[in-house]
Amino acid sequence: MKNTILLLLLFTFACKQESKTIISPWVPYDESEELLENAGHESIILRFKLIQSKILDKNEIWKNVSDQISYFSEEDYQKLKPLILEQNILNIQSHIQAGNLTYETLTQWYLYRIVKYENDKDKYLNNIISINPEAVNEARKRDKNKSSEDHPIYGMPILLKDNINFEGLPTTAGTHLLRNNEAADAFIVKRIKEKGGIILGKANLSEWANFLCLECPNGYSAVGGQTLNPYGRKKFDTGGSSSGSASSIAANYAVAAVGTETSGSILSPSSSNSIVGFKPTTGLLSRGGIVPLSSTLDTPGPMTRNVIDNAIFLSVMTGEDSDDIVTKGSPKNKKYYWEELKTGSLEGVRFGVNKRFLEDSIYMLNVEKIEALGGIAVEFEPVQMDFEGFGTLLSADMRIDLPNYLNQYSSEEMTIRSIADIIAYNKQDSLEKIPYGQGRFERILDVNLSEGELVELRIKLRNAGVTFFEKAMTEHQLDVILSINNWNAGNAAAANYPCLTVPMGYRETGQPVGITFISRPFEEEMLLKIGYAFEQATKMRKLPRDYK
Repeated sequence: MKNTILLLLLFTFACKQESKTIISPWVPYDESEELLENAGHESIILRFKLIQSKILDKNEIWKNVSDQISYFSEEDYQKLKPLILEQNILNIQSHIQAGNLTYETLTQWYLYRIVKYENDKDKYLNNIISINPEAVNEARKRDKNKSSEDHPIYGMPILLKDNINFEGLPTTAGTHLLRNNEAADAFIVKRIKEKGGIILGKANLSEWANFLCLECPNGYSAVGGQTLNPYGRKKFDTGGSSSGSASSIAANYAVAAVGTETSGSILSPSSSNSIVGFKPTTGLLSRGGIVPLSSTLDTPGPMTRNVIDNAIFLSVMTGEDSDDIVTKGSPKNKKYYWEELKTGSLEGVRFGVNKRFLEDSIYMLNVEKIEALGGIAVEFEPVQMDFEGFGTLLSADMRIDLPNYLNQYSSEEMTIRSIADIIAYNKQDSLEKIPYGQGRFERILDVNLSEGELVELRIKLRNAGVTFFEKAMTEHQLDVILSINNWNAGNAAAANYPCLTVPMGYRETGQPVGITFISRPFEEEMLLKIGYAFEQATKMRKLPRDYK
């Protein structure tokens, strides 16, 4: 009997060996015809100069995937698909608790799906820059050590925008200069890992957080190439700069992703890719270990397919960081945002409706839905905000903040630390490094404010942003301002007001549109409850057709 069992085990093992999954090599192709087709696009930012990266070899990514899915088959993928595709974190955890899924197979499923689409010339989205070679090993450890006390993020595969430090993978910010930039974990990454989250890999982005070129596509980076939108490859804008984070979550390449925002960089790609994106109050989440644009405005934030996952993920990352002074004194994570979501309601909430946006039929329709759900819609005429000096602020901050990051985190081998040196470096082999130029980056050198002048500019813009919202909110006793996509991102950035965008529909062309809820600083819990109530009542998100 014992020998029979042994033979059966050996036979099973042999069959498993024979069914080993082998990833076909990626072969770069002539994309000139594709580029020609897009040359006449009505939007200048979708007239691509290139799509495939000239720097990143996809086969190097597949090397980090190959062993991790070597015995995970198409049959496994299809079998587990109903348990994972479009499921929220709590549902996935329930499947694991029931024994129908493990953290190992969950992680393998996402890796398999990434290869399935990103190795397909007609479907790839260019939204992944690197894969953690230890992701599945980490998942196995989670399976061995799981407990009923674990945070819901435990064992969940997460993608990081590639300007966020993760020890084990380079943090490139999409730029040739930082392609080998190894650095210790960012503060928020430590928080994710402390709660058992698994870093699956890094997502593509608009290079230098969209502060490099003037008229270039959102989602382009020298390292990652051109990020594409799953709802319309080469047809719809991905939004920027957290384009890879949004595109990958829309296509179900991970449970959640981290983005970063200065002014619209979470809201824009989230709404463009029909996902939920949260730009929290600057100071709620640490920026420590993140390649900066502006220390005045920058913040990371969660990007997910639904509000409950957003609330779970936001709760993981909060915390005071001694290396980031803006987090000092911010509200501590004494409660979990997701636990009371179901108590959220639109009943009696006073929503500010921008009269100028009512010309948008989707916006108007959703205002009517909110009223039908008990919300009070109050129309207002927005005041004009004076944005003079906004670009100067970004340039002045980056001139200080980027060298500070490089001095603190980059290795001794990287001797280039100043803006001027980076500009000179990019001019060497410019077709490879900066095919769209570096006009925005070059403007940084034109700005040289004194410390006092910079402080005055920050105060001026903050007051202008607050006035933009508070005139309407105070006059009409509003709880929330309703916006579209990232249309008020600059106002909210200046004011430091948090914003949550949730899918609210699609244009006749199929292009996604998001409704954006904006409130006063540190009212994240209220926004999540309102967003959840709206989402559950409308359920507008649809899977992109070619990624089902």
